[in-house]
Amino acid sequence: MVSTSPPQPPGNAVAAGAALSVAASLGPFFCWEGWSPGGGWRPLTDLDDPDVIAKRVDSARVLLCDRFQLPAGAVPPRVVASVLFLGIAARLISPVLGAAVVGEVLPVPRRDGLWWRPVDGGPLPVAYADPVGLPTADLDGGAVGAALHATAVTGVVAPLLEVFRGRFRLSPQVLWGNVASTLAGAAGMLAEARPEHAERAGRVLERVLDLAPLAGAGSVVRPDPARARRFLVRRNCCLYYRIPGGGTCADCVLTPPAERSRHWRTVLDAG
Repeated sequence: MVSTSPPQPPGNAVAAGAALSVAASLGPFFCWEGWSPGGGWRPLTDLDDPDVIAKRVDSARVLLCDRFQLPAGAVPPRVVASVLFLGIAARLISPVLGAAVVGEVLPVPRRDGLWWRPVDGGPLPVAYADPVGLPTADLDGGAVGAALHATAVTGVVAPLLEVFRGRFRLSPQVLWGNVASTLAGAAGMLAEARPEHAERAGRVLERVLDLAPLAGAGSVVRPDPARARRFLVRRNCCLYYRIPGGGTCADCVLTPPAERSRHWRTVLDAG
């Protein structure tokens, strides 16, 4: 069982707003907005309600069917729930990773200090209020990874994972594999946007994926020892392939090794 106690600010806590602003420059998945009254924001803790999650899954199911030109109901709700959870987890983890690596402050978010806003598609908008964090400039990648695991992963994402698991009877291995995918995806996007931080992002990723319950979710691979860019090979699947026409992701256990290697080479050659 993963502890889901609210993360506590470190004794040497500093303001994290500037670091989050730096993270936002990496792309939309790394952006948290500053919260203000109004604007349609809802507390993140609203997502603890299985009925709220079910409504989000229903909306996402309609969008997926439209995108793939499928008849209504062609995509199983469990598949949609897995994909939706992956996207929400990415929005809760990526900004913390970006702020810690590029902004040199790891935010210590509390779930009651985060908000979300319903949208029809794209990255879920997330807002924060008065964030504090842990200075990371003097920490190695392993220490940053352990801190990120204790805060964003177990303190913020794990409770939401339990809601999806219980409401849609999803395997915890699949859901934690989704978290591993979000971490690897964020580290990869960070490495591509800021190559000078690629090695640090890779070390943070390796450390987080060494810790339970993420340990065993997949293997971190460095195809070219001369390049800092890491990739993930999952030991399970997010279920996206069960959408007719969806296929498999590059990190999926079902992706043929030759296809995966071609993807890695394409990414490395582009960088």
